[in-house]
Amino acid sequence: MELVSRAKGIILQPNQEWQTISAEPSSISGLYKGYVIILAAIGPLASIIGMSVMGMGFFGRMPVTAAAASAVVAYLLTLAGVYVLAFIIDALAPTFAGEKNMEQAFKVAAYSYTPGWLAGIFLIIPALSVLSILGLYGLYLLYSGLPVLMKSPKEKSLGYTAAVVVAAIVIFIIIGVVSRAFMPSFSAMH
Repeated sequence: MELVSRAKGIILQPNQEWQTISAEPSSISGLYKGYVIILAAIGPLASIIGMSVMGMGFFGRMPVTAAAASAVVAYLLTLAGVYVLAFIIDALAPTFAGEKNMEQAFKVAAYSYTPGWLAGIFLIIPALSVLSILGLYGLYLLYSGLPVLMKSPKEKSLGYTAAVVVAAIVIFIIIGVVSRAFMPSFSAMH
């Protein structure tokens, strides 16, 4: 699997790509090494540049060390968040008549994050960060991937997706709160 072709496939031809992904043998550590740690770094690296080089409008620039500390914490929490989301996907599978399989659940979690990670590039220019909303396409990827990888009936996909999305929102809130705790207040920067 090549990272660029996989990211392109999951975004442009998700139904076909999920079939390919489902049949591929893979390990959680292999997915982390070859896909997750690379793509998950886009947003944090872009945010360091955006906050410390480009500046944040009338708030000015953030010191590089502060921006880097916040980005590193967000990155590490995101790496953990993918695993937690996979754990939730796997745990919920029987509730929605799916099959428990942690490797398949991790694939769904990792590849569903792809649009969000790619949209992280917009953080390089803080004024464009609103375009990060394009990462919401990951919700469709989650919806289309669950029945294929977790073998849940198509008619239960919406409920399964909704349950996973609620869990993902909680994970994102926790990541946001914890990473912001490492960011200095704007008044302290001036």
